[in-house]
Amino acid sequence: MEGECVLKASNLEVHRGNMKIFDNLSISLMKGEVVALVGDNGSGKTTIIESLCGITTLKQGEVYWATESDVYKLIRDSEGRRNPPPPMGLTLQDSGICGEETVSERLLTSLSVSGLHANPEVISELLIHWDLNHRANSRISQLSRGLKRRLSVLCGLAPVALSDSERIAILDEPSEGLDTKSKDLLIKWIKTLSNLNNTILISTHDREIINCASRVLEISNGILLEEKGKNLGNPCEIPESISNKNQEATTDLIKWAFRMEYRNPIDTIGKATPAIVALLLAYALVGKLEINSDNSNLLAALVLAPSFITCISSPALATRLMEDGSGKWWNAMVGPMSRVANSVCGASLLLPIPLAYLSWFVLVENSSSGISSEVIVWLWLPALAMIDLAIAATGLHLLVFDLRRANATTSSLLLVTLAWPFLELTDALSTVMTNGMTFELELHNPIITCLIASITSAMIWAAAIFIPEY
Repeated sequence: MEGECVLKASNLEVHRGNMKIFDNLSISLMKGEVVALVGDNGSGKTTIIESLCGITTLKQGEVYWATESDVYKLIRDSEGRRNPPPPMGLTLQDSGICGEETVSERLLTSLSVSGLHANPEVISELLIHWDLNHRANSRISQLSRGLKRRLSVLCGLAPVALSDSERIAILDEPSEGLDTKSKDLLIKWIKTLSNLNNTILISTHDREIINCASRVLEISNGILLEEKGKNLGNPCEIPESISNKNQEATTDLIKWAFRMEYRNPIDTIGKATPAIVALLLAYALVGKLEINSDNSNLLAALVLAPSFITCISSPALATRLMEDGSGKWWNAMVGPMSRVANSVCGASLLLPIPLAYLSWFVLVENSSSGISSEVIVWLWLPALAMIDLAIAATGLHLLVFDLRRANATTSSLLLVTLAWPFLELTDALSTVMTNGMTFELELHNPIITCLIASITSAMIWAAAIFIPEY
């Protein structure tokens, strides 16, 4: 086949649970072509697209993309190696959009994550082109299904349209839910981008979209059949390109996660509420306790329990990432670092230390003893180590959300493993209560015990984050 290859996947084998979707499947995309991927429902079109983007785990095979420097970059292979793809445009079958974003924010994010930093005038021009400017400041949850799909398609095309270098756009069922006017505009943009030497891969059932392709790939019974496309459609004027910047997808993901939480702090409130309830129940049952060697373990556990509860509570970020495939979109754009960033952003970073001190002053009898004062000075240490536990817990929650329902129930029991670092932190606090703070290098030194708890949490986190990539 003539032309420059910009994407090549070789001998792909993908399973969904115990079901093999396809094997020994190879596909190449050439610069400037429009490829339509067709097939019956359930034939594997979406799985192919997610495999090419690096989202799906491969049993066999490898996927390479060409970079702007004409070097092939490994995106994913069956041995677990993975890299983020070069800047691209992506529209998933689900919108891939969180409902708490506004229309203009979402478009700005899709450009920024692909290395394009557009000013408000450019954003406005794009929205006017797609008749979305009147909803620029509306939350996406308030849009109709058709407008939401229109925005999703625009967010898949704009990073390619505004780039000053050739890119790939991958669109999964882009015309689904679009009205006639929007579908006609979609076809014109596809033709225009193709004429500018960009590559477009489209999964579709729509005959008009298929007719605008220069090549048609049909998947049937796990086998790809190829035929020449009709290459119909007329181009149109699109906004001018802007200069490409350095791609900082991971940073964009972190900013997005904190912006969503700042706008609607259900994560902070949702995690603090059960912790406060637990603290009140503990006070109702035991009242205030004095520090002594007989009850130090119990008191340490009660003081740290609210922080532990807030750490292991399910993060709101996981729910946001589940919404309309938002997590898949970020997974594709950021690559393997998306799970790392999400586990940190979704963790309870602010609450453990304040809750530990609040529990101390609520549950501990006022005492003028030096031990009490020393505990207040060093209570931050086990509470700080609790943050490592919180990050590990978020990693486990994200793992559970990623799994199929059949495995999610048993996988949620992995949270029980976090009882070990919690008990280590309880032991550290109990030691400070009983003997005061010591700095000798021995096994039951509070600093060493907190370090062991942090290392244990880090090992659990690593298993939750990296094992699913294999």
